[in-house]
Amino acid sequence: MFNTLKYSKFFFVVSGLILLFGIVSLSLYGLKLGIDFKGGSRMELQFTQPPEVTKVRNAVATQNLGNFQVQTAQNNSLIIQTQSLEKEQHQKLLDAIKKQAGDFTETHYDSIGPLIGKELSRGAFWQLLFVSLGIIFYIGYAFRKVAKPVTSWRFGGAAVIALFHDLLFVLGVFSLLGHFKGVEVDSLFVTAMLTVLGFSVHDTIVVFDRIRENLRLYPGQGIEFVVNHSIAQTLVRSLNTSLTVLFVLFSLLLFGGETIRWFVFALFIGIIIGTYSSIFIASPVLVLWQKWRTRSV
Repeated sequence: MFNTLKYSKFFFVVSGLILLFGIVSLSLYGLKLGIDFKGGSRMELQFTQPPEVTKVRNAVATQNLGNFQVQTAQNNSLIIQTQSLEKEQHQKLLDAIKKQAGDFTETHYDSIGPLIGKELSRGAFWQLLFVSLGIIFYIGYAFRKVAKPVTSWRFGGAAVIALFHDLLFVLGVFSLLGHFKGVEVDSLFVTAMLTVLGFSVHDTIVVFDRIRENLRLYPGQGIEFVVNHSIAQTLVRSLNTSLTVLFVLFSLLLFGGETIRWFVFALFIGIIIGTYSSIFIASPVLVLWQKWRTRSV
């Protein structure tokens, strides 16, 4: 049986570097916010024929509007997101697109102000916070009958530490992508982050549930034996589940198109780091926390 806890110091060093990477990147560059958070204009254009997306992108680029997004939609439609446009800029953009890409009808136009963007930013923050608190209370309640010496709240705390580890890594990666590649984060990115947190905690709970069972089955054994044995029992299952998801996400990265590329990429790296943390971080943190509490008593 592979002794995972034997190398826990190595995994903690790796995770320390991951956390440092995320904190430094966010401190230096922050996140490049998209229209959903900083405000801007969004229009939907329906073409008479299937639109040539490249021509539309070239037409938008000629208007010197800064960062923009062009996404395909149903019924020969395109969704274009830009910075906030004045009436004259809006009309010039429509004329440029029509000249290069052909006739269309503007079916929808929205202008999102910066105040709405700030409200969405606050909403995203509170979503992530409430999810984390909800996980602590849920695990604390679900594991309330766990055998001693580990308390149920330590399971919840260890799970949330692993979640913040995953969150910081993905945020750090997108901070770098925003700085060097101009990748913006939007409401779809928040959806990806919540999905990653859900997958990560699901994987962690599988390991923790086996630890709970083994604490009852091996009452005379130390916490290190029980945790290491539980990781060994669930390792193959966790890897198989994650690899199955990663294969699907990889195919979407290759063939899913521009519209969902960064959403899928956030899921892809989030699933990888979530699988790593649920096996090599959450359980060792639980052991370390238990040892520390035992010595302090």
